[in-house]
Amino acid sequence: MLEIIELAKQSDLMADGEMWFSPTYGNADVHITDLERFAKLVAEKEREACTLICDAATQDMSLGPLEKYRAAEIAKLIRARGLA
Repeated sequence: MLEIIELAKQSDLMADGEMWFSPTYGNADVHITDLERFAKLVAEKEREACTLICDAATQDMSLGPLEKYRAAEIAKLIRARGLA
């Protein structure tokens, strides 16, 4: 959760207790749980995109067996991160 708060701050969001707001958009309030849910969805999409690249590498005919194996293992590690 600390990472989410840090990212929110880097995005110029400001905290008021459990509510966050954007000074740019006036009264647009967001609860921290909304930020966490949003961050999880973004991370999930990024992991999915990365595993698709690895999966494609396992089918790349220009790569040797070792590279294909490594790509498959990396995809497994990325997917496992989503389960943590």
